[in-house]
Amino acid sequence: MTWGKRLFDLVLVALLVPVLGPVLLLLVLWILLREGRPVFYVAERMKGVDRPFSLWKLRTMTVVDSDAGVSGGDKVARITRTGAWLRRKRLDEIPQLWNIVRGDLSFVGPRPPLREYVERFPALYGQVLRSRPGVTGLASLVYHRHEATLLERCDTALDTDAVYARICVPAKARLDLIYQRHQSVCFDIALVIRTAATVFRRR
Repeated sequence: MTWGKRLFDLVLVALLVPVLGPVLLLLVLWILLREGRPVFYVAERMKGVDRPFSLWKLRTMTVVDSDAGVSGGDKVARITRTGAWLRRKRLDEIPQLWNIVRGDLSFVGPRPPLREYVERFPALYGQVLRSRPGVTGLASLVYHRHEATLLERCDTALDTDAVYARICVPAKARLDLIYQRHQSVCFDIALVIRTAATVFRRR
């Protein structure tokens, strides 16, 4: 990560915390009252081929003893009413500001993958994760809706895994590598603005 990109991340965090901090507090109280504990969902993600970290989000699904793999149609029934609203507005990702401060994430970059896919495609992710993973990115903006459509048709965890590994992983990687070749602070600003515009259109 360049010093310019890191500075951009920290400045944007400093600007957003006074605005999103009170929002996060209200959301925490709302989840506690409506859904109970736990409020946060903490999951292992990868920022390098052999570099795991803990990704923080607001919980949007019911808790089960064993939860693995990407979310597809097989997990739709577990999404709470509050969680569906949070996901639609991307408010469940506010706690990732902490991951940005820690240096686990950037605002813009490839979405951090699960360990199982990094281990399955080490050469591919060895290239993709040369960029610091991000909260949003080119692949997130361009491919997210299509990915969601593909995965929500999957009825089992095996189907979800097969579709994600065969179709989504290479498609997103191509976009992530395009971003990597053209990455700049100006490009990051443009993608952040586009992400914000997408969120506000959903509202």
